[in-house]
Amino acid sequence: MDQSRRNMLKLGGVALAMIPVVAFAAKNDAMRSSMKYKDTPEGDKNCANCMQFVPGKTAADAGGCKIFPGDTEVSPKGYCVAWAKKA
Repeated sequence: MDQSRRNMLKLGGVALAMIPVVAFAAKNDAMRSSMKYKDTPEGDKNCANCMQFVPGKTAADAGGCKIFPGDTEVSPKGYCVAWAKKA
């Protein structure tokens, strides 16, 4: 096997290995924009007290949201128009 083909296969392998990492850290920007998401609260309304919020490992860590599928970077101090008080 020649050197250029080896390099191409190595780069291809690295690119494939990076796909899950990129997908895991993804933000759902289109959905965030349409729901007017921001990283700051709206008065006493914030993601941490919303029924759609999926908490991170600790209360201060970013979590997820049932409204933003695949988004793992939702701030507990954030807010969007889908906010609904946790029961």
